[in-house]
Amino acid sequence: MITLSRLRVKIFADGASLAEMTSWARRPEIRGFTTNPTLMRQAGVRDYERFARDVLHAIPDRPISFEVFSDDFSEMERQARRIAAWGDTVFVKIPITNTEGRPSAPLIHCLSRAGVKVNVTAVLSQRQVREAADALAGGAPSNISVFAGRIADTGRDPVPLIRDALAIVKPIPSIELIWASPREALNVYQADDVGCHIITATGAILDKLALAGKDLDEFSLETVRMFRNDAVKAGYELSGDGQPA
Repeated sequence: MITLSRLRVKIFADGASLAEMTSWARRPEIRGFTTNPTLMRQAGVRDYERFARDVLHAIPDRPISFEVFSDDFSEMERQARRIAAWGDTVFVKIPITNTEGRPSAPLIHCLSRAGVKVNVTAVLSQRQVREAADALAGGAPSNISVFAGRIADTGRDPVPLIRDALAIVKPIPSIELIWASPREALNVYQADDVGCHIITATGAILDKLALAGKDLDEFSLETVRMFRNDAVKAGYELSGDGQPA
C-alpha cells in the first residue's frame, strides 16, 4: 500500500503565492519550499524582497530557496549575499551557468565557503552535477537541483541520472540532491525509491498526493461518473435514428 507517511524523500512545495505557501505549510508532509523568478512573475509578485520577507515571516521554520536574477557574476554574488542575510532558513539559488553558458562553479565555491547555503539550480547533466558538487564540497549545507522533469521531456529516463547524481554527492554529507521540475505524482514515489533526498512539487502535484494508495476500481467508478455528469451538464444528445438522410 502506498502511503505518504512511509516516504523518506522530503517534499518541498514549489510556488510563489503567499496564500498557497502558508496553506501548504500547515501540511505536515511539506518539509520546505522553493520558488523562482518565473513563478513569482506568474503570480504577480512585483516587489521581490517584500514578497520574500513576507514568506519568511509566515514560514519561519523550514528551508526556503530564493533565486538570484542577475546574469553578471559579480552582481549575482551581491544579490546572493543580500538574500542569504534575510534568514537562517534561506537557501540561495544559483544557476549552474549564466545565460552565456559560462560556469558558475567559481561563484558557487566562493559563496558556499563564505557560509551561504547555495541551491545550484537548472542542472540537467552528470557533468554539471560533478561541477556543482566539487564547488560545494567543504562548504555550507547546500542543494543541487536536477531538473528531472525537463530531462524526461527530452525522452530520457531521469532515474539513472538521479541515481548517478546521488552517488556523486554521497561522499559530501553537506549536499542534498533535489529532484526538481516533476511532471506527475508518480515522480514523488520514483524519487523516494531511488533514494533522492528532496523533491519539489507544485500545487497540482501536491493535490494528487491525496490519491496515494486509492482503490483503482473505486477510482474507475468515480471517473465513469465524472464523464456522465459532465455529459449531462453539457446537455449533449443524439437526436434521430442515426441513419444518413
